[in-house]
Amino acid sequence: MIERPVSAHRPRIVALGGNAIAGGSAERLLQHVLARCEAHGADGARFTGEAIDLPLYAPHRSERCSKAQALLEALRTADGIIVASPAYHGTVSGVVKNALDYVQDLVLDAQPYFDGRAVGLIAVAGGWQAAGSTLATLRSITHALRGWPTPLGVAANSSQPLFDVNGQVADRDINQQLDILAQQVVSFARMKASQAVAAHSHFSVVS
Repeated sequence: MIERPVSAHRPRIVALGGNAIAGGSAERLLQHVLARCEAHGADGARFTGEAIDLPLYAPHRSERCSKAQALLEALRTADGIIVASPAYHGTVSGVVKNALDYVQDLVLDAQPYFDGRAVGLIAVAGGWQAAGSTLATLRSITHALRGWPTPLGVAANSSQPLFDVNGQVADRDINQQLDILAQQVVSFARMKASQAVAAHSHFSVVS
């Protein structure tokens, strides 16, 4: 694994997910947790709605649309990642899975896929069973992409009130879990940055 020095003060967190149509519950929870990451001292970038409504991933084709290029460049330079998906028939939605399939383009990077990055995961469904199975699928995908799923993943049941009239997260437990998830992603990014700086300093002294 290639270590890459980053700022210990402003890690870069990339959040992706939601639906192709903006404004769904998964997107709103993603926006909330990214704001919490920023409150913990990170810089955030969000890819939702039209930004992840991408052509079907085709590995045998080299051309990539501008939206895919923007997503890949952001993920390439990310220190932490957050993925939120609505549950479609008990698993990850097609639009989110398709966006994640594009990560295959990072296979030859010095830091391939999600290697060395903490990945916070959020699943939203109209019931606990689908939320749990979707969260488990997101964990499996993250492992396949060599990422580190945070110890806490958030499963939210949209059949219960998640937001108040102002659009803020109303469920106290979900609110607390999202804050913990944000802390874990940012803390891991800072820890990796500190290790990279220490390794670089040691190498410089030895050289």
